Amino acid sequence: MKQTRTRGLSGTGLKWIALALMVLDHIHYMFGYTGRVPVWFSMAGRLSAPLFLFCLAEGFAHTSNKRRYFIKVYIIHLLMSGLLFLMIAGVLPVRPDEFYPKNGMMTSFAILMVVFQGMDWLGEKRWGPGLAAVALPLAWPVLASTLMGMVPALQMPLSVLGYTFLPMWNSNPDAGIGTILTGILLYGFRKKRRVQAGVFAAFTVLYYFFYALLVFSRFPEFHWTMMFTTVYEWYGALAAIPMLCYNGERGRGPKRFFYVFYPAHVYILYALSWAAYPLLAGG
Repeated sequence: MKQTRTRGLSGTGLKWIALALMVLDHIHYMFGYTGRVPVWFSMAGRLSAPLFLFCLAEGFAHTSNKRRYFIKVYIIHLLMSGLLFLMIAGVLPVRPDEFYPKNGMMTSFAILMVVFQGMDWLGEKRWGPGLAAVALPLAWPVLASTLMGMVPALQMPLSVLGYTFLPMWNSNPDAGIGTILTGILLYGFRKKRRVQAGVFAAFTVLYYFFYALLVFSRFPEFHWTMMFTTVYEWYGALAAIPMLCYNGERGRGPKRFFYVFYPAHVYILYALSWAAYPLLAGG
């Protein structure tokens, strides 16, 4: 029987670290308008999403009930993405400065879990369902955009569908293609921890530093030093360090807490930032 190491960080330990960093990031995100929250809150928070993606990959690979795991994530996605769409559409009121939370990690999780299942099927040489489960979630936003361009009347129904029952990876910043590719790499290399961490760090730097530098350098007001002060998504590469400390154990902890905490803290912080806006706006 294969034994796991007792030293290091369990999956639950990694989640607690990711959660703490996420809260710091979201405090800066929600209260940044005050000018009083240090930017390093968000810099440190860059490690949060990769750690949660790492835990998602491990959790999906080892769960005894993938369907139930997916349903939990999918329901939270429906709730948060549905509210986001209603805010974008102007149906729900938003903060006086028109800011509203665009958090949507559960959307990326839901998409990735389908892709993960497809990768597993491909590993079992079930080519048809495997290719469909991998390719369709990735191609869906492109297909939807093409249909919207061809038939303008489909823009609203396809947008609603893309934010709800058939989530698109471009529906919110947390579900961007960089996040999706990171999750795929973490899952694909999960059996070789050092290779996994190295590939993750290399991709993060290449995509979020060098590619971002290429994109932003086209703007005249951009200076390369902004890659360390403003465009700092690539700091997430440091998440490779706690990933390497993972001991392969699930760890003990409240199973449902993380599912409840994520949407709860987002909307509580948003409500607090809204309530404080008349007093704190302008710094």
